[in-house]
Amino acid sequence: MQTIGEQELWSFYRGDSPEAQRAKTCSAVRQGPGYRVRTFLELATRVAELQFRNRDYVLLFRGQTGDYRNARKNTTLKPSLFRPFQSKNPTPGKLVERFEILKKAEQELVSRYVQQKLLGVERLKRHRILRWAILQHYEVCPTPLLDVTHSLRIAASFASHPATNEAFVFVLGVPNLSGAITASAEAGLQIVRLSSVCPPTAVRPHIQEGYLLGEYPEMSGSDQKDLYQHYEIDFGRRLVAKFCFDPEELWKKNDAFPKVEKDALYPSADDDPLYRLALEVKAVAQ
Repeated sequence: MQTIGEQELWSFYRGDSPEAQRAKTCSAVRQGPGYRVRTFLELATRVAELQFRNRDYVLLFRGQTGDYRNARKNTTLKPSLFRPFQSKNPTPGKLVERFEILKKAEQELVSRYVQQKLLGVERLKRHRILRWAILQHYEVCPTPLLDVTHSLRIAASFASHPATNEAFVFVLGVPNLSGAITASAEAGLQIVRLSSVCPPTAVRPHIQEGYLLGEYPEMSGSDQKDLYQHYEIDFGRRLVAKFCFDPEELWKKNDAFPKVEKDALYPSADDDPLYRLALEVKAVAQ
């Protein structure tokens, strides 16, 4: 039995050690430059060590073309609804506007679910976070949720589109997952497994092995946001490690682990009926 309070965080966040290091704080990981890897197999090996050493967490991944920092030079991973507006934290008025658009999109999403008699409409009516999950994943409008994936290869592929000289994969630690929605009062998190909340006709969530992270309890409006500081709704606080790489180098002659191409990551509206529905919702809500 492990003594309570003795949990350690092991991380890769600097390039000066071939092995995982004990990180004194999450801020040390967030402020680091990132651990450079040169092949996908090296990336997968490093993540395997992280999962072995950080056994109390499930690791989820997010791929980005850049490492965005806040005023304290910490990596920031905010949900789209709370991201800066014109280089500053969104004002109360901007947040009200974003929440109004979100509410309108929710209503339109439910209406079209009913019209098309899609599977899961009753659950969608009852649970706001399921509506948010679909709207966020299909990029209909900003929501309080953050897109992540359970697939390291998918995250690295996302980071590689569009092609740049440097890309990043962020590793986040979350509580043990259970069912379609995992809620943890201790961690203040909700984790939504997209494949369990989208109808079978939705192609994108299954290909991307998508998950969404959100606050628990969920932040239902701008007035509730006033009870939180901006730094409190930043999923950079769950960062276990960050890796940087040159996409061309990472995927070069990588027949065993090929990059997932953009057309596969983002099926067209012809191939994904839920994407077609999301485009209709977006046209009305915006």
